[in-house]
Order: sequence, then C-alpha cells, then structure tokens
Amino acid sequence: MIRANDVFSEAYRSLRHNRQRSALTMLGMAWGIATVVLLLAYGTGFSTAIVNIFRSYASMAAMGIAGGRTSMQAGGNKAGTSIRLTRDDLDRVVVNVPEVTRITPESFFDAPVSYEGRSYTWGVHGGNAALQEIQNLQLDLGHFYTAGDLQLRARVCVLGSESREKLFSGRFPLGEKIRISGIPYEVIGVLRPRPQEGTENSINRVVYVPFSTMSDFRNTYYVDMIWLDFLGYNYKGVEKSVRNTLAAQHNFRSDDKQALFVFSMMEQLSQFRMITMALQVMLAFIGALTLGIGGVGLMNIMLVSVTQRTREIGVEKALGALRFDILMQFLSEALAITFLGGLLGIVLAYIISFSVGTLTFYSALAQHGEAGDIRLMISPVSVMISTAILALVGLVSGMIPAIRASRLNPIEALRYE
Repeated sequence: MIRANDVFSEAYRSLRHNRQRSALTMLGMAWGIATVVLLLAYGTGFSTAIVNIFRSYASMAAMGIAGGRTSMQAGGNKAGTSIRLTRDDLDRVVVNVPEVTRITPESFFDAPVSYEGRSYTWGVHGGNAALQEIQNLQLDLGHFYTAGDLQLRARVCVLGSESREKLFSGRFPLGEKIRISGIPYEVIGVLRPRPQEGTENSINRVVYVPFSTMSDFRNTYYVDMIWLDFLGYNYKGVEKSVRNTLAAQHNFRSDDKQALFVFSMMEQLSQFRMITMALQVMLAFIGALTLGIGGVGLMNIMLVSVTQRTREIGVEKALGALRFDILMQFLSEALAITFLGGLLGIVLAYIISFSVGTLTFYSALAQHGEAGDIRLMISPVSVMISTAILALVGLVSGMIPAIRASRLNPIEALRYE
C-alpha cells in the first residue's frame, strides 16, 4: 500500500515535471478566484456606499413626521381636513411611544440673511439641540446650539458650508454676527458639506437657529415637522404608535397615510438592502461561473495527464497500489493546483482592490458625495465564500479525472504506448 506522503510527493513531482502546464492552469484558477473575490468586494462596497449615503442625511433610526390632509372621513370631519402639528404633540409622542430616545420640532422658512452688505435669501431651520444628532449634522467649526441656548432664547446660529463661503469668503466666521430678517445672530458653528444633488435649494445653504428664537419670525406653537429617533429596529411598530397617538389627538384615522406623512430612514434603508443583497447574490453567481471556467481547464489538463501517465498508473497498480491510492494521487495534484492558484488569486484581488481605490458612484450625481462612492472592500466573509466556491470547483474538477485514473485496468495500462 502506498503511504499518504508518497502520494503527495508523487503529486509534487508531477507538478514540477510539468511546470508550464501547471503554471497556466494555476493562473486560470487564480483569475477565477480573484474575479469572485472582487465581485463580492464590489457588492460589499456598494452596500456600504448606500448606507453612507443615508447616513449623510440622518441617523439610521431617524423618523420624520409631517402633517398632511385627510383622505378619509373620521369623527364627523370631512376628507381634506388639514392636519397641523403642534409643540404639544411632542409630549404626547414621548408619553405614548416609549421607544423614542430623542425628539425635536422643526420649523423652516425662507428669510433674507445678510453680512456686511452681502444679502441672500436662504432657508432658516429651527429645532432643539437633538436636531444635530437626529439629522447627523457634522460640524466643521465651533459647536451646535445647546439646551441652555434654547432656554435663554439665545440669538445664535449654525451655518451650512455654502452659507459660510458666500457670507464670509474665507474669513473666520465664529463670533461674527449676521442678520436674519434684520435681527442679529451670532455665528457659533459651521457644518461640514453634505451631499447635494443639483444646485437649487441647496441643503448646504441653510442657517440653523434654536427653536425658541423662531418666535422672532413666526408662531412657534405650530411646527412643520417632528423628528425623532428610537431604540431597536421595530420601525413599523414605532410608526404605528405615532400614528395612533396623533390620530387620537387630531381626529383622523390612523390608517390614513395622507393625513400624516411618516418618513423612516430605517424603512428606506431596508428596501435598499434587499436590492444590494440581490446584487451580491447575482455577483457571487457570476463569479462562480467564471471560476467554473477555470475548473473546466483544470479538469481538461488532469484528463490529459491521466492519458499521458496511463503506463505509469499500470506500473503502480502492478506494484500493489490500490484504486484509492491512485485516486488520491491525482486528486491531490488537482487540489494542489487549486490551492496554489487560489492563494495567488486572493493576493491578486487584494493588489487590484488597493490599486483601484475608490470607484466613482454617488459623487458623480451629487456634490460632496464622496462618502457614497464605492470602495472594493474585501471582507473575511468574502474570502471565506470565495474559498468555499474554489474548494468545490477544485474538488469536482479533480475528482472526475482521478476516478478515471483509479479505474484503469492494470494489464491494459501496461500495454499502453
């Protein structure tokens, strides 16, 4: 009986004896596994880019609520009744929806904003200090207004990145006073640029002020929107509780989607994740087919090897080699090619991913959208999936020629020329 180390030694000698053939076969397997790894890396990078795009606008647990018009009769009210949210609704939501962690009103309107002769009409947004975390407003300079500023009705403001550029033209803005509808407000912070599609109504051309100071301009009893974030992942349950709470107060049916508009970041993201998951499955399937082409090449080379070594197989069987020994000899040779080719392919995939860097995606559609571009992210999971596919392809490709070699008749094999 031939020992295991003899089998692998014989396989190693065969690879060395046919170096060019073995190298070309390994290259085919390397290209196949590199393709699988890179396609999976692209799928992972695409999924991460989608998450980054959403995070540019709000936290993952953010939920926005705005009043609309009823489309159904309820409690004697006709359809078409306007629903206006109030500050009191915030307290009702906090009491009846225990999952809520932060909540803020938001009011906004367009107003003239000026500084030293420069004047523009921009959106002015008022909210509580929680607005920064809920809408994920990243600061470039200074700080956001605090709960103390709200209590003192401090006339302070935070500028969007384009607002700073147009008003100050590179000058240091902190501590300076701008005028909003003629009322002076001290600049205490500047936001980092946020992704912006198009040039009209830029979200980087805004001014944020404490909600309490919005009374300088309008009635603050009514609010344009309510923003909140919550614990857990049950966004449907939170939305249902919010609808039930506000429907009971404003006398509309809780299932009337037109009466109350609810935007859930988590719901939107879950829909995109289904798309990205389908994309990753499709890319893995395409990669497996590509790797299968390399497996066909390996099978072809191994079948040629069996034909060329028919007499050698007959000698081994005559000396006492079992069918299992012959099978393992050729299978180990195929797996060795697969292993070395796979190792080379993974290294090649890492080299390509580092060389490519970032692929333009969202930045082609939006200014300051670099966070939504795609990076080829090779994760351990991608490598494990690719290795499993490679092992399956190598096993199948090597097993068929190995079985054929093990079934050769020793007498006929010795006669083979």
